[in-house]
Amino acid sequence: MTAPASRWLIGATAAAAFLILLPLGLDRAFPVPIGRLAQPGRVFLDRNGALLAAAPAPGGVWRLPVRLEDVDPAYLARLIATEDRRFWWHPGVDPVALARAFAQDIRAGHIVSGGSTLTMQLARLIEPRPRTLRSKLIEVFRALQLEAHYSKRDILTGWMTLAPYGGNLEGVTAASLAWLGKLPASLTGEDIALLVALPRRPEALRPDRHPEAARRLRDRLLGEAGGGLPAQRTAMPRHATTALPWGEAASAPGRATLDLPLQAALEAIAAERARVLPPHGALLLMIADLRSHELRAIAASSPDGAGASLDLSRAIRSPGSALKPFIYAMAFEAGLAGPGTLLDDIPRRFGRYAPEDFDRSFAGRVTMAEALRRSLNVPAVALLDGIGPESFLRRLRAAGVTLHLPKNSTGRPATLPLALGGAGITPRDLAALYAAIATDGVVRSLRLTGPRVEAHPLIAQDSAGTIADILVQPFPKGGPVGVAWKTGTSWGGRDAWAVGFDRDHLALAWVGRPDGAPIPGATGLSLAVPLLARALALLPEAPRAITAEPAPEPRRLVQTVRADALQLLFPPAEAVVSGDGPLTLRAMGGRRPLSFLIDGGPVPHDPARREATWLPPGSGWYRVTVLDADGNAAQSVIRVK
Repeated sequence: MTAPASRWLIGATAAAAFLILLPLGLDRAFPVPIGRLAQPGRVFLDRNGALLAAAPAPGGVWRLPVRLEDVDPAYLARLIATEDRRFWWHPGVDPVALARAFAQDIRAGHIVSGGSTLTMQLARLIEPRPRTLRSKLIEVFRALQLEAHYSKRDILTGWMTLAPYGGNLEGVTAASLAWLGKLPASLTGEDIALLVALPRRPEALRPDRHPEAARRLRDRLLGEAGGGLPAQRTAMPRHATTALPWGEAASAPGRATLDLPLQAALEAIAAERARVLPPHGALLLMIADLRSHELRAIAASSPDGAGASLDLSRAIRSPGSALKPFIYAMAFEAGLAGPGTLLDDIPRRFGRYAPEDFDRSFAGRVTMAEALRRSLNVPAVALLDGIGPESFLRRLRAAGVTLHLPKNSTGRPATLPLALGGAGITPRDLAALYAAIATDGVVRSLRLTGPRVEAHPLIAQDSAGTIADILVQPFPKGGPVGVAWKTGTSWGGRDAWAVGFDRDHLALAWVGRPDGAPIPGATGLSLAVPLLARALALLPEAPRAITAEPAPEPRRLVQTVRADALQLLFPPAEAVVSGDGPLTLRAMGGRRPLSFLIDGGPVPHDPARREATWLPPGSGWYRVTVLDADGNAAQSVIRVK
């Protein structure tokens, strides 16, 4: 080979290599900036595919995820036929359209005809630039890059995600929701023509501001005169917004187990009842399907809106008496008692702990079943004392349920006040526990999104059935029949609970203040039970069968003095009390009238009552005595500091 020929070959090879490597180098040096495509908002659908809720992308832009399979095929066909007929075969640039556009632009000295393919339009949406010839060349390069790195389906999806539709609307999903009030899965011919037309001049064609211009272009694409246009945007749906996992990135609509009609009905009840709550109060309602262990509705509300902006279903609250059924179930399994076991609900001390019932009285002799239905405190504490607070805590933890002990108890064992609400639990966990009683004794978290959760045994199925049978009772002031239900009230009225279930469904109601402050006079019976009844009334009736209560067993769990014996309830013996204010002396039993004495001196009070108020004159030791009409006496020696 001659030297000139050799030099020519080397030069041609170098030129070819340069032409090949230059695009590769430019592609690596200037990658496609797809940041906005990777940051869409979120859409959640209910269990049947109905639109449940939507949230915007960062910056408040309504840019929602879209998939080709979720868009009406007729829309895709019209879009491609109108904007880019050769989309499926060109390499990102349509040579025929581009040549025609360049010729027109050069003659005019500015952009006259775009000649842009959908790929080039996507390049401009990803990287907006002034409409100049230089920008057009960059769009061509970006379009070739996009075609090299992504499939045609990806490119079409990207365009439908970023296409402008006026204001802060981007993409066909947001546009269809805002202008048509529906998802783009099933569109009319008029809907399709409008959605294809708007991205051409999104601000000049906004139906709410320029209806005539929008109508003219829509009708031209439609080929005939269509109907009216929306006068304003439709609000994006916002159901169950605090409970849904908005932080999870997704390129497709999320699926929730909720049922939209039931969700809307429960939200209406919550909003209605919130108007009569005490100041700063809030409420939470939940409904679950026991057959699938899925949440079907969850609603929160408050008069000032603060409660509705928090996920109260995950808040740690005191359950009050709501954990008692699980104490009874474990005690029955351990053989400590049975539903018909007799006991005396009378004052009893457990070391330094002396519980009393909610109404500060005692019931006397009752069966265990009645004690649970009436939510008596001494029997529940006695049973927990028998099975052990630490054992109770460990069994719940093994079942996947965490009880949050007070911060000042870190490192110390659980104690008996656990039976009366001395630990925190979330409403979701409490509902999952009751679902175990309602079914087979196995705890499964109530699913809202994502895959099914692992199951953890808690109690035997027959024990669960026994407790469920005990809790089947009439609602006060009427309500659903064949429903098992239980209330809970935490100390100071901070939390009012009611949980109920029939054969197929479970509902939970909670009322309180999100900041944990007390609501004077609040109880589960007065505030939560009416809400529970309203929630259950939304569901098909599925009453539980009521079995006969076992006959009383010839044994008594609590061996103490007679239930009617005179007892000094407060202050207990050797108590150390503060002398900063008056003390309430309290007694039970005995025949009235009662007399209260301090160191032998009478304390003025109403003889018909079993209480007296005494203001200690100073620190020191005092003997407190109570006498009944028969001369019986009870006393304790206390210290005032």
